[in-house]
Amino acid sequence: MEFYRAENYKTLSRKAANIVSAQVIMKPNCILGLATGSTPIGLYEHLVEWYNKGDLDFSRVKSINLDEYKGLKGDHPQSYRYFMDTHLFNHINIDKANTQLPNGMAIDDAAECRRYNALLHESGGIDLQILGLGQNGHIGFNEPGESFERETHCVALTESTIAANARYFDTIEAMPKYAFTLGIKAIMQAKRILLVVSGATKAEALYQSLYGPITPQVPASILQLHSGLMVVADEAAMTVIERVHHDH
Repeated sequence: MEFYRAENYKTLSRKAANIVSAQVIMKPNCILGLATGSTPIGLYEHLVEWYNKGDLDFSRVKSINLDEYKGLKGDHPQSYRYFMDTHLFNHINIDKANTQLPNGMAIDDAAECRRYNALLHESGGIDLQILGLGQNGHIGFNEPGESFERETHCVALTESTIAANARYFDTIEAMPKYAFTLGIKAIMQAKRILLVVSGATKAEALYQSLYGPITPQVPASILQLHSGLMVVADEAAMTVIERVHHDH
């Protein structure tokens, strides 16, 4: 595990973006596994900035996103397709035909999961998977207590996840209760993984994920077994790790 410590969110975003841009420069036709949420926004802003300066070329890059809400169209302001378009895809020279997300409007859940798995296998695998971390240790929408084996599946969101994400919706009722997500097995098959963690609310989850027992109760704990794991965390997210190490 490579650990990069950042003093604040701004530095964290730049360090994470450096890792992603190095991947794109080294392998211009790479496959990026992308994540949504508040944490990677700064990272994407840096990539857009460097693209505008002429430092990065995304014309041959392909992307596969981790997840999408069930029941939201791609142009819904809270859909993850909309998030990716507004924060990244609309501002760089990536071919949108090469950007993949689960189809939130799919009628047949099982068929959509099969389609996404096939797409993943045909791609030859993700070169660099970006991950955020949920307060309960989830990665993607793989909630605590699910088995580690799953590939793409449709998941019922837990109350804590619904509560955490409902702030983006007008009402809690408007918040989707289900989402499609890449499973743990699919995430672990990525060649390299970049875990980006910011803020004190994630400090306990980060400690449990990296130093606690490997258990489906903390889905991100499986990352301890990945040989290509890189972690970028800011000081607020490191507080529990530092306290424990200090006490020992």
